[in-house]
Amino acid sequence: MTVRTRFAPSPTGFLHIGGARTALFSWAFAKKHKGDFILRIEDTDVARSTPEAVQAILDGMHWLGLQHDEGPFYQMQRMDRYKEVIQTMLAQGSAYYCYCSKEELEALREKQMQQGVKPRYDGRWRPEEGKVLPTPPQGVPPVIRFKNPKDGNVVWNDLVKGEISIANQELDDLIIARADGTPTYNFCVVVDDWEMGITQVIRGDDHVNNTPRQINMLMALGATIPQYAHLSMILGDDGQKLSKRHGAVSVMQYDDDGYLPEAVLNYLARLGWSHGDEEIFSMQQFCDWFDLDHITPSAAQFNTEKLRWLNAHYIKQASLDYLVNDVTKRLAKLGVQVVAAPNLVAVIDLYKERAHTLNELASSIAYFYQKPVIDQAAAEKHLTAEIKPAMQKLTQALAAVEWQAEAIHHVLNDVVTEFQLKFPKVAMPLRVMLTGIAQSPSIDQVMVLLGRDEVIARMNEVKF
Repeated sequence: MTVRTRFAPSPTGFLHIGGARTALFSWAFAKKHKGDFILRIEDTDVARSTPEAVQAILDGMHWLGLQHDEGPFYQMQRMDRYKEVIQTMLAQGSAYYCYCSKEELEALREKQMQQGVKPRYDGRWRPEEGKVLPTPPQGVPPVIRFKNPKDGNVVWNDLVKGEISIANQELDDLIIARADGTPTYNFCVVVDDWEMGITQVIRGDDHVNNTPRQINMLMALGATIPQYAHLSMILGDDGQKLSKRHGAVSVMQYDDDGYLPEAVLNYLARLGWSHGDEEIFSMQQFCDWFDLDHITPSAAQFNTEKLRWLNAHYIKQASLDYLVNDVTKRLAKLGVQVVAAPNLVAVIDLYKERAHTLNELASSIAYFYQKPVIDQAAAEKHLTAEIKPAMQKLTQALAAVEWQAEAIHHVLNDVVTEFQLKFPKVAMPLRVMLTGIAQSPSIDQVMVLLGRDEVIARMNEVKF
């Protein structure tokens, strides 16, 4: 049997980290077993679904490189088929019309809550042998309910959580079509999983309560029951439920913030799954290793610093051509126009070992292409009256030296010796004068790239 998994987001918001992890695990499971990965857009919530959210989901999947084998399928385009299946269920007796008004249901709920029992539909319109149903009221369009079994349990072996059993007595008769005839979410999911031949449903554990209802409907339709794997939630750095303030933002925000998709994927893969002590791996390795047995049933915790560490690794590994193209665009957003000199490839090569994000990389090299804004605290600490004579002597010496790193370093050492200083006492103020801050890669390498004229011009512009 061919493995067929699906990712089925609702387009009521962006593709966030939790959804992206679900998509990744579903995609990887299909790839591991040489199966098919289906993308399905569950857009039946017309009031909240938007074209912008659909596009955000598609953009996020594309950026991550999670390419689907089939789809995207849109539930709103399958309405006629859902209605056909509902008519079949009505004819077979596994579904029925319910004429309860909204007011009746609210009154029933209020009464049950006063009695201290779980609010649920009481089955007053449910057909039963020997039961006389009320006369349908005039002017009340009926909903359609699924005739859920009353006895026994729904039991499934969850591939993450283990065996789960829910008593049918806990489940009331679910509405599968609203009064206006539109099918409901849980019913559409059942028909789609059935007709698309989904073999493994991998999704968040917020869907656990939907699963027994969906299994019962699949059984009523005579469909094969897929295996289910419910992934635990992701917590933020602080141990609280993930929210916008610590990561539950659009996946594309990570692109905006300077993360590489390879880093995000590698990080997501380790959120609740492991392969020994492996921390860094390619997506091909992940697919080869991936299984559902090693997904932890406990909540995973998001760690921003770990993601930044991984991103720094992937920046170091990235090709210079890729980095040049990406960083040029990020510099443009900062209002920095890259010119021929200094060579951007050489500048990035000098700095890429130090950056945790592409935004950091772009902002840290901006001073090569525009005059830096000198950090006031760094200036007060390093650009002192005591160091001014040494800087003046250094400026003079640099005017005549051969412009390569070794020769520049000798000049710096000569000034250090002449003024009886330690090397940082010269290098730190020089960094501030040239870059605006007191930290940089090797200062002689920075000076080579900036060029003699620019170095001397910047040194002369600084007033002590």
